[in-house]
Amino acid sequence: MKTKILRLIISSTWALIFFNAPIIQAQKNKSQNVNKPNVIYIMADDLGEGLLSYYGQKYFTTPNIDKLAEQGVVFNNSYSSTFCAPSRATFLTGYNDCREDKYVLTSGKGYKESATDATKDEAIQEAINSAIGKEPDVVYLPQIFKEADYVTGQIGKLDYGFLTTAKQMDNHGWDYHYGYYDHTQAHGFYPMFLHENGKRVAIPGNTHPDAAKTGESGSNESQERDRWNLNGKTVYSQDLFLNKMLKFIRDNKEKPFFLYHSTQLPHGPVAIPAIHPEVAFNDSLTQIEKAYASMVKRLDDDLGVILNELEALGIANNTMIVFSSDNGHELYYNYEGRTAKPYKNIETGEPFNNIKDKFYSEIGGDIFNGNKGQAGLKRSNWNGGVKVPLFFYWPEKLKSGTESQKLVANYDFMTTMADMLDVKLKENKDGVSYLNELMPGNPEKAEEHNSIAFASFMGPALITKDGWKLRYFAPKKIFQLYYLPDDFKETKDLAKQYPEKVEALKAELIQKCDGDLINGSISYGRNFNFVR
Repeated sequence: MKTKILRLIISSTWALIFFNAPIIQAQKNKSQNVNKPNVIYIMADDLGEGLLSYYGQKYFTTPNIDKLAEQGVVFNNSYSSTFCAPSRATFLTGYNDCREDKYVLTSGKGYKESATDATKDEAIQEAINSAIGKEPDVVYLPQIFKEADYVTGQIGKLDYGFLTTAKQMDNHGWDYHYGYYDHTQAHGFYPMFLHENGKRVAIPGNTHPDAAKTGESGSNESQERDRWNLNGKTVYSQDLFLNKMLKFIRDNKEKPFFLYHSTQLPHGPVAIPAIHPEVAFNDSLTQIEKAYASMVKRLDDDLGVILNELEALGIANNTMIVFSSDNGHELYYNYEGRTAKPYKNIETGEPFNNIKDKFYSEIGGDIFNGNKGQAGLKRSNWNGGVKVPLFFYWPEKLKSGTESQKLVANYDFMTTMADMLDVKLKENKDGVSYLNELMPGNPEKAEEHNSIAFASFMGPALITKDGWKLRYFAPKKIFQLYYLPDDFKETKDLAKQYPEKVEALKAELIQKCDGDLINGSISYGRNFNFVR
């Protein structure tokens, strides 16, 4: 009897092990994935630090984005590029934007004809593939995640942000992608079509070939009427992106995933289906300012939806969320007596010469102070054009409320993720890992930049870890020197006072840039091999 009972126990035990093997394996995988968090990277478009209530925005709040900062790690000395395409290229390749032959970009407008004739889409992609040619043999960001057995997805303004194709997206390592292949189309928020894994997908109800791009947003009565005329504007692009992001997260909740959301928000033209309730009755704002604020609010609200979804799926504590922007602040509206484009000093009526006179919110008419009191806007090599927010959030893994002054660049993200995932990079990138700043505990692995360099249409610039900034203004062949810890507004040019410092930093800048960047062309077209 005892023998039978013992056999029954043994038999039952093996049965439990056999039939529950998949469950045990799933639990094992789930345990292993703790060391491989899901990673969601949200890249806002033209969002300066000052637009976030975390940094003092007073006309509206961004509670969900603020949550990432307040309960995560904030990098207060974070830089990107000065406009969209080079920023996305550096982010995806790990090289600074003063390099040559690291990325091949095309100009926009490539898919214009296929808006009204879908049969041309395949030929257009073939032509773009031919124009791009053979890309440089470099490692791309999604390939780092794929080597660590992640599923990779990008949703929004796809890849480098100008023109792309399914072939390029596949070559860069994206398992899934959905959004705009065309930079020009991405300047509208009501597309007639988008692309999903290479397939052109029509959006019923949207009838504007330019995705309802209205040009520079003015504030006269006719322009306001056009802005709120929703004929042919049935489906807002961010609605589509949010739904696709939620589906991607749900479909891949059992495995590690990397999701890169390159949103259009709050890039102009100003377009939103409705004014957000938080700003609707704020008499301090004009109607177009309320609409612009609502675009930032929409981005924040969508992050809230994603946070709730992660909680509902039980994967919030194993998901790292990163929030940043592609470049510094930009203004997308005119308002007589309040702000003006082309930019000029609203007090004197004079344009800025970008030597001594430069854009500041109070004299440029930005009520939101999107560049957080700094000089300049997008496309410039003033800090307002290139300094960006950078927040990391990972519940129970990152120390809540940490603020870092470490000098970081957007091309550091790839190196940091490779470090976290123990993936060996096969080439020398310009980025360095700041993993030890996120997760202290291995001081001997701590890395840092002595300086970072970035290009612009005005010329290149260099910033050192101790706060010196060398700025080159190519149109006048002028070098300017600033000490940012004492002068974050870049008002005191110290070049004449410290000529030896200028020469030392000039040599360092040249070393970080390929070719004769300083004496050569100032156009990004030279540095990035634009195919037009």
